[in-house]
Amino acid sequence: MSRTALIENVTAMLEDAGFLVSDRCAVRPKSFDVATRRDEDLLLLKILGNVDALDAATGAEMRRLGEYLEATPMVIGIRTRDEELKPGVVYFRHGVPVINPDTAYELFIEGMPPLIYAAPGGLYVSLDGDLLADEREERGWSLGRLATELGVSRRTVSKYEDGMNASIEVAIQLEELFDEPFSSPVDVLEGADDVRDADPTPSAPDADPDDEHVVHVLTSAGFTVHPTARAPFKAVSEDEDDPVMRLLTGHSAFTAAAEKRARIMSSIGEVAHTRSVYFTEESEDRESVDGTAIVSCEEIDDVNDPELIRELIRDRAEAPSEA
Repeated sequence: MSRTALIENVTAMLEDAGFLVSDRCAVRPKSFDVATRRDEDLLLLKILGNVDALDAATGAEMRRLGEYLEATPMVIGIRTRDEELKPGVVYFRHGVPVINPDTAYELFIEGMPPLIYAAPGGLYVSLDGDLLADEREERGWSLGRLATELGVSRRTVSKYEDGMNASIEVAIQLEELFDEPFSSPVDVLEGADDVRDADPTPSAPDADPDDEHVVHVLTSAGFTVHPTARAPFKAVSEDEDDPVMRLLTGHSAFTAAAEKRARIMSSIGEVAHTRSVYFTEESEDRESVDGTAIVSCEEIDDVNDPELIRELIRDRAEAPSEA
């Protein structure tokens, strides 16, 4: 299956599941293919045939964008270079959770989250340690008795009951011994933080030197500007005084390619509940493109009052639907 067909299939499945899906980010650079939302769950999705194509820089950018936009970065893919991705298993690439289309269908359509995750050494599950301890004590088994049944140490059983995750083989043994499932679902919609190594999100890149003037103006107007490196926009800008005023920010000469980027920013903003603004090097006849504000650098150079810059953006940028 071609990547284009895979993306179309996944987006159709998401729409069937009640998600609002943005236009495809058909520009470069792009760290994700679509933004999609259902209720409070906002996802930034990369859809790949071979998930090994996700490099470290793109994974870092997806994780940063997840923090800026309060979203879950996620990859849906079919295989690695060596094997097909197994259904019902959550994998990780550069800190981003990865699932295959069957797992996505079960999660989004059928409401069945995966129970298994892959980590160095094999496949694992999260155990409900309290339930395990209750079942063991109800049977009158000591830690040593259960350890013998499982072929592990007493200390290991104690760790399982304290919340340590177990191999899938141990989980199967426990289910057979007690006729009771002890596995807890992997919360993929929260980034699978419950099973992922909690490594810190990589630092943001420096702003492009060509964008320093725009960054200075926005910072002076009370925005915190988070530069991006591989997104379809140059930065995510947050209003320090107005949490609703979050901006996808672009900047360049306003070419046909820039207009296309502005339309994509608007579509992403509709899903992510943000405004978007594109700063141009020259004056434009239009004040917006599909809800993305168009503001020339010449205009902002003539404004000394930071609040007037904020009002200018508010007036031209379409407000988020849930603002």
